[in-house]
Amino acid sequence: MQAEVVWGDRWSENSLTMAHTYMEVACRKKSLVCLAADRSTMAELNQLIDEVGPHIAALKTHVDLVDDWSAEAWTAFCSKANSADLLVFEDRKFADIGGISRKQMSGIYDIRSWADLVTAHLISGPDIVDGLQAGWNDVGRQGGVLLLAQMSSRGNLLVPDYTGKVVSVGKNHAGVFGFIGNGSRPEELKVLRKAVGPGKLIWTPGVNLAVGDGEMGQRYGSPREAILAGSDCIIVGSGIHKAQNPSHKAQAYADASWSAFVERSQSRNAV
Repeated sequence: MQAEVVWGDRWSENSLTMAHTYMEVACRKKSLVCLAADRSTMAELNQLIDEVGPHIAALKTHVDLVDDWSAEAWTAFCSKANSADLLVFEDRKFADIGGISRKQMSGIYDIRSWADLVTAHLISGPDIVDGLQAGWNDVGRQGGVLLLAQMSSRGNLLVPDYTGKVVSVGKNHAGVFGFIGNGSRPEELKVLRKAVGPGKLIWTPGVNLAVGDGEMGQRYGSPREAILAGSDCIIVGSGIHKAQNPSHKAQAYADASWSAFVERSQSRNAV
């Protein structure tokens, strides 16, 4: 299945190389799933790739949560992820000015050298995207920035007015891969998709096959409903890595996401 055909406007209206790379990976693996790999040891992270790598398209990391991190071990881990046809997505949530963000892409973790995607808040202005892209350019790589437009946690401050401003700036910025939306509220997600338009991608945490409330204010919605509402990738954490059989559960999420995506793609009223 050709990615440019099945993705339609998402493909043709997003010129960012990394966006096309993700769409191709999703088609190869028939999965719109990103695993939130919130593990604290290198062994656990490597085990996740072994268990669920075939069923997911991307791996979301928090490099500063790893207790036994070393540059050598992390390089090997990222190489393993690449061999498993996974994008590496560092959920850093950058929020500083462009110049500082560029420097933060280097430093001890050298995020620019291995991350394909990063998250950022737009609170400091659009120069942050330029700074992050400059970080990748400094080492001859390309990447994509996901701007936080919505969050699924209870009481968050990303109110509709702020979301609107983020979308207005981000959808016209060539360095923006897409936006983080709220998968737990399909109706809000539909509004976000309408505002974003067809080109930029929307990735959504807050989804689980078991819909309801989670720990510490987290809320979950249906993967199928999120995809039909306009999500292009569902970010799943404990629903997979805390399962009794993570591989089987990851396959279930992949099947649910791909089935909804095909349904959406075939619909004349596809979002």
